[in-house]
Amino acid sequence: MNNSRISSADESSRPLIEPTAQALKSARTRSRLIEATIRCLVKYSYANTTTPKVAEEAGLSRGAMLHHFDNGRQLMQATMVELHHKRLRAFRRAAGTLDHDARTLLRTYWEQLLRSTFIAFQELAIASRTDKELAKTLEPVRKEFNERWHDLAIELFPEWSHDPTAFKVALGLTHNTLEGMALNRLTHGIDDETIELVLDKLEQVILELRPDRKS
Repeated sequence: MNNSRISSADESSRPLIEPTAQALKSARTRSRLIEATIRCLVKYSYANTTTPKVAEEAGLSRGAMLHHFDNGRQLMQATMVELHHKRLRAFRRAAGTLDHDARTLLRTYWEQLLRSTFIAFQELAIASRTDKELAKTLEPVRKEFNERWHDLAIELFPEWSHDPTAFKVALGLTHNTLEGMALNRLTHGIDDETIELVLDKLEQVILELRPDRKS
């Protein structure tokens, strides 16, 4: 009898292979370094975020950091991807609590832009203008974010699917107005009162574009 063969029943009864303690420790350390990088980007900017600063922020030696990331570029690329996933997770959580009125998506988006993760992401996005490796990482990340943002908007407001041109304009206005305003806010170029006025006006414009509001 050939004992090398194992029945499918035996295979299905096998417990799933769980990560080893070392693998879990490595994953936690990588996460710790990425979170430290995000904090450094917010504190010091991209230009002034160095691997020694990240290691110090994470409470690790530089040698321990290099065990998980060969260089600063790899760390920045991993951080950009994690920031992207954080934004998507935040939108998914918010989508579960939305009331589906005219203000929901607009205000939810704005709240995401007030987080420190937006500052860190923009530091990397601006740096990617002259950093080709970062740009390569950013391109698919932005594409996926825009697709998920689009899908969420359609899920919340399906009437937009009947007028794709108006929908594209509405998303463009929302995305560019809010992100531009968030960047201006970081440099104290706009006050809270003006922000509220712009948000209210943008809400009115988006409502006027909605297919079910057109005459």
